[in-house]
Amino acid sequence: MLECRNDVLAFTKQLVNIESIVNTDGEKVIAHSLYTLISSFPYFTKHSSYITMEQTINDDRERYNVLAFVKGTKGTSNRTVILMGHMDTVGIDDFNQLKDQACSPDELMEALHHEELPSLAREHLHSGDWLFGRGVLDMKSGVASHLYLIKYYSEHPEELDGNIVLLAECDEEDSSHGVLSALKTLKTWKEEHLFEYVAAINADFVSPRFEGDTNRYIYKGTVGKLLPSFFITGAETHVGSCFEGLDPNFLAAELTKQINYNPELSNEAFGETTVPPVSLKQTDLKPSYTVQTALSAYVYYNFFIHSWSPKDVIIKLKDQATIAFNNALSSFDERYRQYCAMSGEPYRNLQWGPRVLTYEEMEEMLIAENGDLFITHINQFKKTLLLDTELDTRMFAARVVEEAWKWMKDKNPAIILFYSSLYSPRIELTGKNSYEQALIAALDQAVETVQPIYDFPIVTRNFFPYISDMSFVALSDDDEGIKAVSKNNPGWGTKHYVEYQDIRELNVPVINIGPYGVDAHKKLERMEMKYSLEVVPNLTNNVIQNLLK
Repeated sequence: MLECRNDVLAFTKQLVNIESIVNTDGEKVIAHSLYTLISSFPYFTKHSSYITMEQTINDDRERYNVLAFVKGTKGTSNRTVILMGHMDTVGIDDFNQLKDQACSPDELMEALHHEELPSLAREHLHSGDWLFGRGVLDMKSGVASHLYLIKYYSEHPEELDGNIVLLAECDEEDSSHGVLSALKTLKTWKEEHLFEYVAAINADFVSPRFEGDTNRYIYKGTVGKLLPSFFITGAETHVGSCFEGLDPNFLAAELTKQINYNPELSNEAFGETTVPPVSLKQTDLKPSYTVQTALSAYVYYNFFIHSWSPKDVIIKLKDQATIAFNNALSSFDERYRQYCAMSGEPYRNLQWGPRVLTYEEMEEMLIAENGDLFITHINQFKKTLLLDTELDTRMFAARVVEEAWKWMKDKNPAIILFYSSLYSPRIELTGKNSYEQALIAALDQAVETVQPIYDFPIVTRNFFPYISDMSFVALSDDDEGIKAVSKNNPGWGTKHYVEYQDIRELNVPVINIGPYGVDAHKKLERMEMKYSLEVVPNLTNNVIQNLLK
């Protein structure tokens, strides 16, 4: 077993001390610092071309990835394992008065001794085996584990029959520009150095699945994540004549009631089930107060998948939106009848019916009706919209749909379904080829070897349950699934674009062996040091050796 605890802890604190919040200059700072550190290792002083710091591509921000590799001298194998992890973190505003100590674990823990804490957090604080601070769990201790291994093998290449590549990427917490940019470097190295990528090992954090859960999890593959979005139009009216129109917020509320927490939209595969969708934004698009109802509303939902494709999700959500539309109209009609009975006003039959279109369907309709006139207009509109650098991909997509809607001849209420953000593909690791079989066997053997040095069960599961950059090193979807993403994202090719072919070309099986802790993304983020600093590096090292022997 590697005696690695002190070194991994030192690297962890060194990385955590650098405030590297996503979408800030801290991402540049940590990349430069990590590059300088690795470059100082004697191996990389001698082999300076084996390390690079590269700026992301197609990115509004200046930020960098750091990549390095060690070539083993034990044999002549070209088999190569990728060790990956992200350098960025979420923000620190939640630390409130302790904000200045958020990235200084020792100072933070000293300050926390004087704070009112939940009983479990206080127990961890006093135990001596938990480290607190922003990024200690998500996921700088994981990067530190990989950093230790790249340093170890740079000093002992004779123990490596093959190669290891370190990928420390930026922007995992937002749009994954880091890993998507790194794909081209990995491809270049594959061609230049004849690397045969046999596996990738991510080191993102793991947590208990429920209260009282003592398992430490390793994940084979990962959950996929989509952001299905809905542009909802109503029939405008003065609020004093409310039943003469249809409030799009009413439709939006019914849609959220139908989709939010709906177990029918949980995706089961291999005995594991995703959590159902939940709304991440719901708003109307009125720019200011008026006494008219809104013209349109906008809502989007987090949506996890294990086996469904983006096309499957479009089909399912179109059905759900139709159900919601019918329910809203039924409720509207019931309330309208009740009001007419109370007020004595005459009742009139509803003039609207349920109407749900995908963006692809609406765009095809508009092109059929207007030809190049519409295409030219909407493309110019997108170019103009790109000038607003503060507009994120989600609102950019909504504005494009809003503009396209103006061209619709039939302005009766409708729900337009589309995707407005990055699709993080699901990855299944089932043993369907020799690489997957080898990785599963290597992992099982590593767990059997390392488990005796640790008191709690180390358990493997099929899908990493959080969004991660694991999604971008392999692709389980077919072309039809990916086409459903590109055809239904109004920002595709302008504000948003992913070269999924790069992922398909790399297509390396991936697992996650990461630090264990609780309260990631929260003020009391912390990781258990025994598992994170000792077990994780040894598990990872065992997998490497099992794969390359």
